[in-house]
Amino acid sequence: MAPGGHKGGDGMRAVRRLDRARRRLEPLIRRLMHGYWRLARGLTLGVRAVVLDAEGRVFLVQHSYVAGWHLPGGGVEVGETVDAALARELREEGNIECTSPPLLHAIYFNRRASRRDHVALFVVRGFRQPSPPPPNREITASGFFAPDALPPGTTAGTRARIAEVLDGVPTRADW
Repeated sequence: MAPGGHKGGDGMRAVRRLDRARRRLEPLIRRLMHGYWRLARGLTLGVRAVVLDAEGRVFLVQHSYVAGWHLPGGGVEVGETVDAALARELREEGNIECTSPPLLHAIYFNRRASRRDHVALFVVRGFRQPSPPPPNREITASGFFAPDALPPGTTAGTRARIAEVLDGVPTRADW
């Protein structure tokens, strides 16, 4: 585990088994989830955040159901604002509570997920994290990482968003 990372103590063997099963089932799970969302919602909207600590490190998570390291976030539920969804997702995935308003960086079209998916990306600099979140059924690992030392498996989309926020790389329309 990279410095600043957090991994539970249930054993690496169980984590590897879960990872193999997730990789086999990931395409099916993704299709089923987006199929459901297509029926339940005309358009899907998600939120993600580049959470930066005082040392300039970025908070990343690993999900149990999709490969790689990602920015924390998730779907906006019916009747929920993007601000409320972001606060909920940061709390659930990172035990992170914003202490100042998050800044909207951009809204992206996520055509890889579906033809109806959009993601609002926020930048969070003011926050508190009372303790690192323990791994659970959704988030298997998390931690703060230096932008120049992101963990192996950090997704291309995550790397691109970090570069846009921190390095001034032009924002793209697609995630």
